Amino acid sequence: MNEKRTLKGRFAFIIAVGLLVCFSLLPFAQIVSTSLKHQYDWGNPSLIPQTLNFDAYKELLGLTEVKQVEIPVAIQKILNNPKLSEKQKAVISAKYTSNDNLFPFGKYMLNSLLLSAGAAAISLVFAVMGAYSISRLRFTGQVVIQRSVLFVYMIGGVLLMVPLYQMAMNIGLASTKWGSFISLFVIYIVQTLPVGMYMLGNYFRGIPFALEEAAMMDGCSRKEAIIKVVLPLSLPMLATVFIYCFIIGWNEYLFASVFLKQYPDLHTLPLALQELFVSKNAIWDRIMAASMLTLAPIVICFLFASHFMKGGKTDGGVKG
Repeated sequence: MNEKRTLKGRFAFIIAVGLLVCFSLLPFAQIVSTSLKHQYDWGNPSLIPQTLNFDAYKELLGLTEVKQVEIPVAIQKILNNPKLSEKQKAVISAKYTSNDNLFPFGKYMLNSLLLSAGAAAISLVFAVMGAYSISRLRFTGQVVIQRSVLFVYMIGGVLLMVPLYQMAMNIGLASTKWGSFISLFVIYIVQTLPVGMYMLGNYFRGIPFALEEAAMMDGCSRKEAIIKVVLPLSLPMLATVFIYCFIIGWNEYLFASVFLKQYPDLHTLPLALQELFVSKNAIWDRIMAASMLTLAPIVICFLFASHFMKGGKTDGGVKG
């Protein structure tokens, strides 16, 4: 009887987990389905497209050729006017190509990569130094710093947005194009550094200090012990912290909308996707394809770092 109840419980648990997974994956399946449908198939409730359409992905990835649109006769007469300069003729002709309705996905992805990956890398370096100091060293105010490291997350981004923008304006950064970009870069570092220090600090405490002592007895300095012992043993958490910081910067919209709104060339993907929704290019397959391509770097990052996600590397490192 107990075995039957156990089997029923396991079966019910498996069904519940399966339903939860299907419910969670349904929006992503709908995004993929819509991105692969032709316009006549958008109203089809089925997740399986009648015919696959990769045109949206080709446009976003720059794999389509520029198509020339037939220039009206009246415009051709204007172009034949000898009084027009070649530059003026080029400007008029450019309006009759299909380039203007393409979403420059690659440029926006590069902006997001520079901001997110750069901020995550710098934040990780400072987080390692700060977390090691808090977890290993003894100094005045250590407990206060350790407990208040996450205080920045108690204040919402909406409340910080205005004073941060005013500070950037007062020092002259937000008044220029690249100054705004640098300001946003610094904000991303400030946003991700506390959580990186918190995660790494807890992890460093789990590494036996006897391993570092053994390295220092062999002639290593504390810095060398950190590089040769602590960091190699912390690769799983270092990869986790970098991915987490990268995701925070990659998905951030609020501060990007304030600092980069007036500079379209520097828009990040979240900001560019919002602009795409309200633009003349708001075509469903293109919107969904852009959304899927925005998710791709995060998935690739997890897959690339999956072989680091292993624990127990310090087991047996110290004999009792």
